[in-house]
Amino acid sequence: MTTALNAITFKSQTHPNHRFQNLYGLLGDDLLYQSWGQLNKRAAPGIDGITVPKYKEALVENLTRLSSALKTKCYRANDIKRVFIPKSHGKQRPLGLPTVDDKLVQQSVSQILQSIWEADFLPNSYGYRPNKSAHQAVHSLSLNLQFKGYGYIVEADIKGFFDNIDHNWLMEMLKQRIDDNALLSLIGQWLKARIHTPQGEYLKPTSGTPQGGIISPVLANIYLHYALDLWFEKKVKPRMRGRAMLIRYADDFVCAFQYANDAERFYSVLPKRLKKFKLDTAPEKTSLIRFSRFHPSRKRQFVFLGFAFYWGIDAKGKPRLRRRTASQKQRSSLSEFYHFIKAKRSQKLAIWLPQLKRKLTGFRNYFGLPDNSRSVSKLYNYVLHSLYKWLNRRSGRRSYNWCNFKKMLEYFQIQKLRVSKRVIHVDWY
Repeated sequence: MTTALNAITFKSQTHPNHRFQNLYGLLGDDLLYQSWGQLNKRAAPGIDGITVPKYKEALVENLTRLSSALKTKCYRANDIKRVFIPKSHGKQRPLGLPTVDDKLVQQSVSQILQSIWEADFLPNSYGYRPNKSAHQAVHSLSLNLQFKGYGYIVEADIKGFFDNIDHNWLMEMLKQRIDDNALLSLIGQWLKARIHTPQGEYLKPTSGTPQGGIISPVLANIYLHYALDLWFEKKVKPRMRGRAMLIRYADDFVCAFQYANDAERFYSVLPKRLKKFKLDTAPEKTSLIRFSRFHPSRKRQFVFLGFAFYWGIDAKGKPRLRRRTASQKQRSSLSEFYHFIKAKRSQKLAIWLPQLKRKLTGFRNYFGLPDNSRSVSKLYNYVLHSLYKWLNRRSGRRSYNWCNFKKMLEYFQIQKLRVSKRVIHVDWY
């Protein structure tokens, strides 16, 4: 199947206007087995309650049954289980959990779509793509702002993007490259699948694609590729007097401009463009700011992918672009660690301290970029003081002094967090 997908990628690269046929026929045993290897084995179950380990107990029979249903076109998408996960400020993010059958087929179709559109996606799109990452987006934005002379930033947030993707527009976009009604019908099933809410109700969606579905990221990328990326590249940039840049990670994007009137024109027309595709900007998170080396200030900043960007002065007295963990994200992380330690303090250390270490490592892996050592160190010190505080409140007497506490940290290998110094490939715009 890897050979077949590579052939699709090559055809897509060499024939930009080609519309692919007979893609549904690829959904056989080989691709399903390959998709099985790519599934998250610890993912939560769907509406049928079947977990991945339970599915694995009869893997051959399940994949044979699923392959036969696809070949005879008897496969039907199952209902989606809706759950909510907490966000900052007490908000909740809705997730849609498909069954394992649906995950396997979605993973297979996702690979096909990725093979087709990877050649079409622009370099400034970083989300949910092979060999692309959020760190690359952050580094590209940093170096382009530092050295390319951009002076104005338009930061925008699409309100409820995954819930407001228009099904008709999305199907028209897919038809730009796909001439296979069977595959399009299959994608349509997932878009129209009923949603089972925690209250026991069944909802029939008229728009959107559920976050949590494996197919959702590539569909979102395709949607914004046509609605935003191509428009900016083909229509906006040629009309600008100076340089213009867009960097996007999924539905989070930032635009930079050299001149004020270019930024103002784009800022005024962006809501109209998104409205055409049934999308809206969130006014409280969309703004146009002056952002220049000639106005260095921590107050004049914007947030992208959890990092706050601002201009500062380096040791030589020269303007330098800085980045740190965004204040809101820093506060929510501190609160999360504090409540985790408080809730776990009475359990055995061997059970939950490795979990704490993994959480710290995860924070370091994402936010431990150069220029952000202060934020990372602040969180680490806060976690140590919270840990020391709550471990000494487990009983009527003090459990640790600082000497014994440090020995305990060494035993569980909880080490000081350090920023990364690795070199990341950067695209110039």
